[in-house]
Amino acid sequence: MHKGRVVFGAMEEVVFGRPAREAIIEQIDRLGASRAFLMVSGTLNRETDEIENIRRALGPRCVATFDAMPPHTPRAAVIAASEQARAAKADLIVTVGGGSITDGAKAVQLCLANDIRSVDDIDRLRAVNGALPPMAAPAVRQISVPTTIAGGEFSALAGVTNEKTRVKELLHHPLVMPRAAILDPALGAHTPEWLWLSTGIRAVDHCVEGICSREAHPYGDAQALKGLSMLAQALPRVKADANDLDARMDCQIGTWLSMGALVSGVPMGASHGIGYVLGAEFDVPHGYTSCVMLPFVMRWNKPDNAERQALVSAAMGHPGKDAGDVLDAFIRGLGMPRSLRDVRVGPEHFDRIAEQAMKTPWVPRNPRKIDGPAQVREILVLAA
Repeated sequence: MHKGRVVFGAMEEVVFGRPAREAIIEQIDRLGASRAFLMVSGTLNRETDEIENIRRALGPRCVATFDAMPPHTPRAAVIAASEQARAAKADLIVTVGGGSITDGAKAVQLCLANDIRSVDDIDRLRAVNGALPPMAAPAVRQISVPTTIAGGEFSALAGVTNEKTRVKELLHHPLVMPRAAILDPALGAHTPEWLWLSTGIRAVDHCVEGICSREAHPYGDAQALKGLSMLAQALPRVKADANDLDARMDCQIGTWLSMGALVSGVPMGASHGIGYVLGAEFDVPHGYTSCVMLPFVMRWNKPDNAERQALVSAAMGHPGKDAGDVLDAFIRGLGMPRSLRDVRVGPEHFDRIAEQAMKTPWVPRNPRKIDGPAQVREILVLAA
């Protein structure tokens, strides 16, 4: 008999296949906002007219623009954005960009609500030993227009990097989930190929670790399996033709579905946990961490969950094949890195990575039990 708990998030709408500029205006009208604070990609702001077109459409309802969020969402940038939003008296945050910007806006919401004004103050927001501190709920919420496909806009989690410790820390509140997500495939045409495809593998990772979890349930499976199928078909189409907007739209919808298991309460596993450390400690792009780790984690896990892994192979169009091999070939076919060596991480770092990975929320919930750093190191050696 199935047992479990499904959590429904605070997102109200997903708009897909519409120009972002039009959909943003409709959402602002729906929400009754009058002071929109834009948190956007610096590249889009400085090298295209996409952000200026949004500002022009908003008119006086755009009160400020922040375009300086680095990868991995460092604390200092979160504080800088928070101070700018506070000074502008923002009543809504609109993000246009990748996952670091989306996560940054989630953190800004908590900073505004809890009078967080310095990098050290962020300690008051982070979970300690898995327990969340008491905090005020965000009053200034966000809507998000993603330009990459890792899927963070569909979660109530924000990963923020502590520059002092080089650890990515999770912030959480149910209401940091955006009120709406707007999926505009045309904006993705500005995203570098490596970034689109690698974040697509991050979405694949969400699907795969959700399907393979010990805590998987039918509600999450339905979304993850369909999302994985769509991503497996659409990512190579984007690789073949960057102007194929139908393929980009399928990638975005597949990414939306990829978050179904995680958002509804299914934990991720060692690929995500190790990935957090590789990103914060070694500045490896988070999409690349999945490219490098996921097939090896699958191979290490297979003795304990071969039956679930068979679902992955079938969803990717290769029933009966080894899931680790299928993922390896798929990632190689997209031209993505496939080893820790490829992302400049060597064996001399493995002990530290293993120790740090054990402190993430995901490694202890990997489907094949990981009792300590020595087992994480076994996976890292496979991925070397």
